Amino acid sequence: MTRLPYTVDADDPATSPIGLIVLQTDETLEPEFNAYFSDRSCPIYVSRIPSGKEVTTDTLAEMKTALPAAADLLPKTRPYRVVGYGCTSASSVIGSEQVEQMVQKTCEAEIVTNPLRAASACAHELGVAKFALLSPYIEEVNDPLRSAFAKNGISMDVFGTFGESEEAKVARISQESLIDAAVNLGRDDSVEAVFLSCTNLRTFDVIPIVQERLKKPVLSSNQSLAWHMRKLNSG
Repeated sequence: MTRLPYTVDADDPATSPIGLIVLQTDETLEPEFNAYFSDRSCPIYVSRIPSGKEVTTDTLAEMKTALPAAADLLPKTRPYRVVGYGCTSASSVIGSEQVEQMVQKTCEAEIVTNPLRAASACAHELGVAKFALLSPYIEEVNDPLRSAFAKNGISMDVFGTFGESEEAKVARISQESLIDAAVNLGRDDSVEAVFLSCTNLRTFDVIPIVQERLKKPVLSSNQSLAWHMRKLNSG
């Protein structure tokens, strides 16, 4: 065996890595993030967190204690300006501040965001506060989500759901179904915008179609999280 010399490249100080914690059952967040950050100069490091096949408030709350271990699996060679936790509903059940604290126990992250926090920031940036909510989940999951948004100054009095608790089915809800449901809810004159909740919903191709039909802003969990993380990472 011949031992060969090598050189080491220095990290670019202008490009901080992004950390992302994705649910074990999520099949959509990573592909949509890869599309959104296709022009990225910063690396995206991904960890997975155990999550239930069925989405209930109990299975969502169980993720709180698993967050430090999931965050601990992210590479530690460089500090993170931002780490994202990819679950909208769990963030409403656990609480954004608690999510941040649990991640920061084991990960050197300056800021921890999630789709709930990100969508609220995006709404404030756009100057809209009255949303129609489209959720795939059962009502016990939707109630804390709407309450959490209300605490952030965002009303979701108009809302609809597919009533589905199984994650594998949520990831396969057709884009036609999403478009029809979002347009139906968004037509209400009392709403200024539409929010498509859940990182497992395939929304990136849906958003421009619904926006064109409604002439209103349309946000989704993945779009909001990606936008917020890019904004925070460039700050």
